Amino acid sequence: MYRLSRLKYVFPIGLFVSLFLDGALSHAWAPLFFSYPYSMASELVLLWLILAYFFENGIEIPLIPFAIAAGIVADLYCSGILGLYMILFPCIVGLTKLLSKYFSSSFLSMIMIFFIDILVFETLNYWAYSLVNITTVSFWDYLLYILAPTLALNLVYFVILYWPVHSLFNWATTERTA
Repeated sequence: MYRLSRLKYVFPIGLFVSLFLDGALSHAWAPLFFSYPYSMASELVLLWLILAYFFENGIEIPLIPFAIAAGIVADLYCSGILGLYMILFPCIVGLTKLLSKYFSSSFLSMIMIFFIDILVFETLNYWAYSLVNITTVSFWDYLLYILAPTLALNLVYFVILYWPVHSLFNWATTERTA
């Protein structure tokens, strides 16, 4: 069914735009995003993947392969460790699928699942960078100066983009009439 819907165009274009915007917003708003001692990471790719899971309306998007591809691109472009995002993006999609089994599809449930996804993603990212000594920030400083602002930024993204993305997916999943 995915091949026959408009999602076969909308979803990859949206994923590419979110990849581009993650880097572009981080560059354009660097003084705001990276003001010492605070640091915020824009995670629009995760937002797109997670909202796509919730809004696919019975059309199964191959999210794991797209998450792997997006992870490879993110690794090649902006990550210091090749393969980190390639593994973390599909894991977070899997976590979203697991968590959504236990909660309804309401706005509050979705924002809570997104909150957990960002929390897990950023913490695993931090631990991977700590493991290879790319970062030496203590865990408490990480929680206060990196994780909290990142969660705040991405929850604002979620609230702002929820309804436009929902409308876009509704349009892309409805059947065309002649």
